[in-house]
Amino acid sequence: MFPKETHYVPITRGGRVVLMINGLGATPIMELMIVSGKAVPRLQLEHGLAVDRVYTGSFMTSLDMAGFSISVMKADQAILQRLDAPTKAPYWPVGVDGNHPPAKIPVPIPPSRSTKSDESLSKPQELNQQGYILEAAIAAAANAVINLKDSLNEWDSKVGDGDCGSTMFRGATAILDDMKKHYPLNDYAETVNEIGSSIRRVMGGTSGIIYDIFCKAAYAELKASTLSTVTSKQWADALEASIAAVSKYGGASAGYRTLLDAFIPASAVLQERLNAGDDPVTAFVLSSEAALSGAESTKQMQAQAGRSTYVSGEILASVPDPGAMAAATWYRAAALAVKGKCQAS
Repeated sequence: MFPKETHYVPITRGGRVVLMINGLGATPIMELMIVSGKAVPRLQLEHGLAVDRVYTGSFMTSLDMAGFSISVMKADQAILQRLDAPTKAPYWPVGVDGNHPPAKIPVPIPPSRSTKSDESLSKPQELNQQGYILEAAIAAAANAVINLKDSLNEWDSKVGDGDCGSTMFRGATAILDDMKKHYPLNDYAETVNEIGSSIRRVMGGTSGIIYDIFCKAAYAELKASTLSTVTSKQWADALEASIAAVSKYGGASAGYRTLLDAFIPASAVLQERLNAGDDPVTAFVLSSEAALSGAESTKQMQAQAGRSTYVSGEILASVPDPGAMAAATWYRAAALAVKGKCQAS
C-alpha cells in the first residue's frame, strides 16, 4: 500500500484499520464528512481493508487553519476495546458497547453515458472537412481548459469554492474521452448535444448546470435549421441563444462577473463582423479576443451572482472571474484551432 521509502507500518489487503479524519481548525464538519465518505470506500474497495472505526472531527487543530489530515492505524480487538472504552475527554466521540463488524460498501454502478443507442452516438469512420475542423476545435478547447486547471482553482480559492478548475477539468477530460468514440462529428447539432451529455455526466456544481443549459440552447438553435450544413451565422445565433438561456435561468447578465462577461462581448463582435461581411474565421478569432478582454475586465466588476457576492471588493480586484476566464480560454483556443485548420486546408 505504501512505497518503501516512507517506512510506515505495513498494511496489507485484508487487514483491519481505524480511520481518523482530523479537521485542522477551520474546516466545516460537512466537508470533513465528505472526506470521510470518500476515504472509507477507497480503503475498502481499492486497498481491501476492513475499516472497523471511523473518527471524524477536529481532534488536533491549529486554531483557524484550513484543511484536514487523514490517519490510518492498524487495528485488532485489543485496540478497538481501548478506543471504545469510556472516557471524559470532551472531544473524543463516545463509543458504543459491543463488537461492530465493518460496513460493506457496495460498488457503485458507473453512470450511463447516454440513453441514446450506441449506433446514433458513434464517431464516423470518415470525417468530412467540417468534421475535422470541429474535432480540432473541440480538442483545442478541452486541452486549453485542462492546462488552465491550477490557475482556475487558485483564482476560485479567493472568490469562490476553490474547485472551478477541477470541475472544468472533469468536463474537459470527459469530452476528450467521449469524442474518441461517440461524437457524430459530421453532425454539428448532435455533437453539441453530446458535449452537453458529457458535461451532465461528470460536472457538478453551478458550472455543470450552466454549461448543460448552454449546450441545450445551442443544440435547439442548430437543430432548428433545415439546411444540411451549419452556416457561420447559425453558429453565431446558437451562441446568442445559449447566452439568452443562461441569463434567463441563471439570472446573470453583463457586468455580473460571470462567464457571460466573456460570452456577451464575443457574441456581439461575432454578429457585428459577420454582418459587415468579414470572413467567418476572422470574425471568430476577433470575437475570441473580445471574449478574453471581457473575462479580464471582470477584475473591475463587483460580483452580483454566485459565491463571489460575499467576497470583498479588494479581493475581487486581485483576480478575474474564474468562470469567465475558463469560458474565454476554451473559446479562444477553439477559434485559433479553426483558423489553423482552415489555413492548412
